[in-house]
Amino acid sequence: MLSDVRTQPFQPGRGPLSPGSRAGLGAALALLAIVVAVELADGRPAHYLALMVVAPFLAAALASWRVVLAVGGLATAIGIGFAVAERGSPLVTVVNVTAVGVATAAIRQRQADRIAELSRLASVAQQAVLRPLGPQVGTLAVAARYISSTATAEIGGDLYEVMDTPYGVRMIIGDVRGKGLDAVRLASIVLGSYRHVAYERADLRAVVTDLDRAVARNVGDEDFVTAALVEERGGTLTIVNCGHPSPLLLRRGAVIPLEPPAPAPPLGFMPVVRPRVERLEPGDRLLLFTDGLGEARRDGEFFPTADRAWRLLGHGTVADGLASLETALVEWVHGRLDDDIALVLMEYVGARNTTATPVPSWEVGAAD
Repeated sequence: MLSDVRTQPFQPGRGPLSPGSRAGLGAALALLAIVVAVELADGRPAHYLALMVVAPFLAAALASWRVVLAVGGLATAIGIGFAVAERGSPLVTVVNVTAVGVATAAIRQRQADRIAELSRLASVAQQAVLRPLGPQVGTLAVAARYISSTATAEIGGDLYEVMDTPYGVRMIIGDVRGKGLDAVRLASIVLGSYRHVAYERADLRAVVTDLDRAVARNVGDEDFVTAALVEERGGTLTIVNCGHPSPLLLRRGAVIPLEPPAPAPPLGFMPVVRPRVERLEPGDRLLLFTDGLGEARRDGEFFPTADRAWRLLGHGTVADGLASLETALVEWVHGRLDDDIALVLMEYVGARNTTATPVPSWEVGAAD
């Protein structure tokens, strides 16, 4: 809930100093100590006390306004101490600079708090769109991971969902063109529609048609959503692809790209899809991903997803596999991603006990 992440008002005297405040305070105290030491070594008249005015500004660059005020008070006290023995100590200047520093630090702190609050709200918005998955959905062990390209906000247009429906375990992975709140809004529309029609439509092609209408009603002429929809029913895997990177099937050490029989445009451009059907074996794993994975590169060389997929994803739990993939990917790009990435990894653990004959969704209603 939003109330769980709201910022709490600062309580004076409570809690440790932030790293920025500690750094600012340490730098300012070091400067004041140096000025005092030099003045005492140099003797009269005072030549370096004016440098104390730098201390509040130095603290203001990193610390809170309370720390700046404390530094200014200390600098003023030092100036008073020297003024007892000598006229002309720069007390007025120190006080004025302290006032300016306090105001500067207060403004900077408000801006930092605002950015932190927006980042937390963005994270909440992302979590509201992408619900936690797994660890087991129907006959599939499932894990999902969202890798943000920015450290400040985990927010974007990548989407995924896995549900156990009357027509088998169904899943979607998609990528909205663009980023930011508009992309999140469209992703939430697609997921909201999918969570409804996946339970209502027996044919995956009908699901695609409904999603295409939902996207077309809510985007401009150049906006779209790439998506791959997958259904597992009784060990039969059915995939329809709307302009999205093809899933990878991992089987007994081999990595098989599940390319569609014919290309289809993204949602929003009235795709006409042709299903691809595969028979699963216990232990098979399926990786769904967005194009941020395929486009991750360093020095012009793309991350070799297919070459490394079995070594990274073929062992341990599915959650372990995604963790290994993320680690290898981040190391490959030296921590700098150009696009967000959504990953879903599933393992087929075997068919459920059922008396019904498994029929892929694309055959349902074929006689109509």
